[in-house]
Amino acid sequence: MTPKTLTFIARSTPYGNGRAKALLDMVLSAAVFDQTINLLFMDDGVWQLARNQQPATIDAKDLSAALGALPLYDVNNVYVEARALDERGLTPQALAVDAKPCDDTEIAALIAGSDQVFAL
Repeated sequence: MTPKTLTFIARSTPYGNGRAKALLDMVLSAAVFDQTINLLFMDDGVWQLARNQQPATIDAKDLSAALGALPLYDVNNVYVEARALDERGLTPQALAVDAKPCDDTEIAALIAGSDQVFAL
């Protein structure tokens, strides 16, 4: 079976709904089947990457462990929307994982080169 390129787009805040966790579960599940995985954080989804989150204060589970597991599943194509970082006052150095900042043109090319795109 030829591997497919699957792009997952995280657009939701890390807490307050189950979307962030659901998307990470999808990513890790797809990676087990040796697919080429792209993980792109856009809009409020960039907050999922912020360091030093303290979800226990709102009785939520920390997503950092799942993000830290990405390399173990060979999910190495992690991208972040540069504009969304800038709009939220974040820098690539403030992120909990390495993510390549991308502009709109790079994001469009990433999506166009994908066999399937999933967004939450």
